[in-house]
Amino acid sequence: VQLRVWGGLVQAGESLRLSCAASGSIFSIRGMGWYRQAPGNERELVARISSDGTTDSADSVKGRFTISRDNAKNTVALHMNSLKPEDTAVYYCYADLKPAFSIRYRDYWGQGTLVTVSS
Repeated sequence: VQLRVWGGLVQAGESLRLSCAASGSIFSIRGMGWYRQAPGNERELVARISSDGTTDSADSVKGRFTISRDNAKNTVALHMNSLKPEDTAVYYCYADLKPAFSIRYRDYWGQGTLVTVSS
């Protein structure tokens, strides 16, 4: 099972969409979401979405970032608007899933993508 992420470089005030796709022999996916880690900081939750579409996000991104998922394609996206320099970080996607060959769920992580917001 693999998660792949696509990101980019933007200027302050601009928008960027991150995408993450889970591939491989997957039986079921429960939660999916995004974390980020800025230099010198701990990894923090950005937003998450359950299989029924319930979402949760950090106060720092509320009103600017939106998370969505496509259950048929096993993908999750983070739509980031009004980006600020303090949003600069490595962004990681995750999926709480059960592979076809396993009996239990666990978190799988994407490789991380650097988002740089220049002022």
